[in-house]
Amino acid sequence: MPDSAFDPTPDEEWAALMRRLRAQPPARPRPFFYARLTARLTAPVPARPMPLPAWLRRPAYAVLLGAVVLTLSGDGRVLPPLVLPAALGGSSVPPR
Repeated sequence: MPDSAFDPTPDEEWAALMRRLRAQPPARPRPFFYARLTARLTAPVPARPMPLPAWLRRPAYAVLLGAVVLTLSGDGRVLPPLVLPAALGGSSVPPR
């Protein structure tokens, strides 16, 4: 049966872990890391084609275009009023 008097407390465990981490030498980057990093940062960025035109990427133009499309997409007719069946409390004669 283990004796709990010898078990370290959580604070002692953290302190031991921190001592072990401080005792290790500091980490060093791999050879040529900074040379590759500098080369990558200074390399020209290839231009990618944009999927949308510049004017459409602005929200105001996109909203305006959406409003125009919704305005022109209808056929100009007004929908007839909904007639409820008599079982649901509606009249059997459609209103005019």
